[in-house]
Amino acid sequence: MDNAIYKSRRVNLTEDLPNNSVLLIPGADTQYRNADSAYAFRQDSNFYYLSGFCEPDSLMVIVNNNDGINSLIFVPPKDKLKEIWDGYRAGPEGAVQDYLFDKAYDNSEIDKMLPEILFGCDQVLYPIGKKNGFDQKVIDWTTEAGNKDRHSKSINILDASSIIGNARLIKDDHEISLIKKACDISAEAHIEAMKNVKDEESEQAIESMYVHEFSKRGGRFTAYTPIVASGENACVLHYIENNKKLNKKDLLLVDAGCEYEMYASDITRTYPIGGKFSKEQLEIYNIVLEAMNAAIDKVKVGNNIMEPQEISEKIITNGLVKLGLLQGDPEELHQKGAYKDFYMHKIGHWLGLDVHDAGDYMEGDNFMEFKPGMITTIEPGIYISNAMDVDDKWKGIGVRIEDDILVTRDGNENLTKKVPSDPAEIESLMS
Repeated sequence: MDNAIYKSRRVNLTEDLPNNSVLLIPGADTQYRNADSAYAFRQDSNFYYLSGFCEPDSLMVIVNNNDGINSLIFVPPKDKLKEIWDGYRAGPEGAVQDYLFDKAYDNSEIDKMLPEILFGCDQVLYPIGKKNGFDQKVIDWTTEAGNKDRHSKSINILDASSIIGNARLIKDDHEISLIKKACDISAEAHIEAMKNVKDEESEQAIESMYVHEFSKRGGRFTAYTPIVASGENACVLHYIENNKKLNKKDLLLVDAGCEYEMYASDITRTYPIGGKFSKEQLEIYNIVLEAMNAAIDKVKVGNNIMEPQEISEKIITNGLVKLGLLQGDPEELHQKGAYKDFYMHKIGHWLGLDVHDAGDYMEGDNFMEFKPGMITTIEPGIYISNAMDVDDKWKGIGVRIEDDILVTRDGNENLTKKVPSDPAEIESLMS
C-alpha cells in the first residue's frame, strides 16, 4: 500500500488528540517459541495501522502541538551483520524516506529522548494494559519529564484505546479489498474441506487441510487458531485440541479463517461428516440458519449492534420451544434469558486487522450504531452437550454458522456468502 495512506491516518488521528498531547504506540517485539527459535514476527495492529512498518522493537510517537513535528518513530538501527542473518532494516533514514515520518531515531535512544519529548505536554496517551511492561515505562518517562522542572504542571496519562480503535473501526476502500481477499481465500478453503471431509479420519487432518488451502492461495497465516470440533467437541466454544477421530454420524463445526496481508477473515460452518444431516441435526441447524439470516438483515445503517443479537435470541428461543427443548411462553423465556443454556455468546464482533478487532461497542451510554465501512461477524449458535438434561437424541449436537458482514450505505454485503450455509446446498456439495 502507498505509505502516504499511513501518514494520512497519523495526521487524521492527530485531530482527535487533546491539545498539547503526545500519543505513544509501541510496536510488537520478537517472540520466542523456545530457546532461540522465534515465531514469525507479526506487528502490533495499532502500530501497523498507523505506520505500515514491520520491524520489531519500535515505538511511534504522534505529537499534537504547534512545533510542526507530527510524527516520530524509534526503530532498530542499521546493522550489517544482523541484516545478513535476519534481513533488511530500514533504519531511521529509511523510516523518514520510505515511511514518511517527520523524524526517526535508533531505538536505543528511547529512554533518553522520551522524557524530553514529553516535557511540557499536558497529556500523554497510549493503549493502557496492551503490552507487557510498557505501562511502567510510560510512568517512568512521564515522571522523569515532570521532574525536569519543579514548577511545571503535571502530565496526565490517558488511555488511547478508544481513540485508535474507533479510527480503525471504519475501513477504507483498501482495507475492504484486503478483507474481501482474505474472505475469498477462507471461503474457498471451507468449500474444499466440505468436499473432502468424508475421506478424512481426524480433526487434525481437517485442520491441516484448511491451513494448506489458505497458504496455497496466499493466506500464509491463520487469523486465529482454527476450531475443528466434531460431535460433542462443538459444544466447547473455543475448542482447539483438534485431535479426535471423526465419527460419520456426527456434525463437524469448523471455525477457521486466514489472514491476508495483515487482515483477518472469520468463517464458521457446521456440516455432517457423513454427508447427510440427521433429522435432529437438521432441525437444530435450521433454527440457527433462520437466526443467522434474520440477524444479517438487521446489520444496516441506523440500527444498533444489539438488534441482530436480540432477533437471534428470539428466533432461537422460539425454535427451542417448538422442539420441546424449552418449555413455556417464548417471550417470557427470552426475557428470562432461558436460551443462554443453549446460546451463551454474543452474535458477533468487529473484524479487521484483528479477528476480534478494535473499536467500541458503546457510544456514550448507548449501543454503537452501524456505519458504512464497519465489518462485523454474525455467528449465532446452539450447543447441546452430553451433560444437559435433555432427550438423548439431541445430545452432542453443536451448530454455529458465521459470516463476515460489511455495512454499506444502502444495507450490507455478505463477504463470505460463497460458502454454502443452506443445508441442501451443503449436502449437494458433499455428495
